[in-house]
Amino acid sequence: MDAPRTISEKIICKASGKAASAKDFVLARVDAAMAHDGTSVLAVKAFEDMGASSVWDSHRITIVFDHIAPASTEVAATLQKTIRTWTKSHGITSFFDVGDGICHQLMVEQGLALPGTLVVGADSHSCTYGALGAFATGVGATDMAEVFATGTLWLKVPETLKIVLNGKLRDRVGAKDVILNIAGIMGADGASYKALEFYGETTADLTLENRLTLSNMAVELGAKAGIVPPDRKTFAYLRHFAPQVEYQPCYSDDNAVYADELNVNVDDLGPQVACPHQVDNVKDVEEVVGTTIDQVFIGSCTNGRFEDLQEAASILRGEAVAVRTIVVPASKLVLLNAIRAGVLETLIQAGATVCSPGCGPCLGAHNGVLGRGEACLSTSNRNFKGRMGAEGLVYLASPATAAATALKGEIADPRQS
Repeated sequence: MDAPRTISEKIICKASGKAASAKDFVLARVDAAMAHDGTSVLAVKAFEDMGASSVWDSHRITIVFDHIAPASTEVAATLQKTIRTWTKSHGITSFFDVGDGICHQLMVEQGLALPGTLVVGADSHSCTYGALGAFATGVGATDMAEVFATGTLWLKVPETLKIVLNGKLRDRVGAKDVILNIAGIMGADGASYKALEFYGETTADLTLENRLTLSNMAVELGAKAGIVPPDRKTFAYLRHFAPQVEYQPCYSDDNAVYADELNVNVDDLGPQVACPHQVDNVKDVEEVVGTTIDQVFIGSCTNGRFEDLQEAASILRGEAVAVRTIVVPASKLVLLNAIRAGVLETLIQAGATVCSPGCGPCLGAHNGVLGRGEACLSTSNRNFKGRMGAEGLVYLASPATAAATALKGEIADPRQS
């Protein structure tokens, strides 16, 4: 009789063809691979240095230009030109150019990351796709070169932490507040090389877009993956975005063995803010209300989706921002939906600057770098020193908190807006 297994163990067993358990090493077959303009250059160089002449499967590789797109320097433009040429020469069918959107948003919108599959990306936030029930994880450029060439990757099967979320979220409190709260509890290394599985009534109540936020920030706890078991909401999302695609979801056995379990009740949870310069330096918004802010950023692979922009617009409607406010939709589809719904008009009328879909200021390279000593309240996922500018200060919060802050020019409680 097979041993009881977690979702991660089951997916990796399927990918490796072996009865693998936590801490085992396996050679796994990858279902989908992704690299963007910031990592594909290194992956392609390694691919060529190892003497590879062809990719393992041109239909399973995705290349996205999103980190510095449109190119902001001649160097970036030249590197992007090189990757366009390589992509075309190898017949890569999933190529997304400037303005199409952020890689992680496109992987789910395009039905490229599916329940029960092993997906790797040359970006640490590839764990986002776990919201669909995939085992999705980030790898380095050299590992991605091996995947490009062979479609396989050595993996250590992670242990799994079970996170149970119960209770009902209050108004203006969302998934970003939940995952920041968990980061504050567990610490930035609290899940090092482990997989997270999210359960409980709160998780079930979250929209798919909010679940993507949960999974996206799993890596900020050191996790290898962050998985939400697929359910009717998952299947409805995929019917909309990928109606012809087939997949086999995986679920943990009832008696699966977990490394640990964390139970969180969200009934009394308020808006959370991660203060500089650690993602686990988390405080209730009341503790930091009044902190002067020079810039607000609403976007990124964490919170640049339609529901996020809609939440911000509901607070900014009929008002005017007090500081520069940069809004970057996560994809062209998000941008179009925001236009059609009037969300973008509301944001622009409030004084926000809207940039083309992509990563924007998140990595400190494009469309909103901070000056010395400036502070930004951002809906992104990282606030390391130098993240958005060499001497900038980054506070992380939800779209609701970001919008409320934009109105006052200082950190504000969105429940008061």
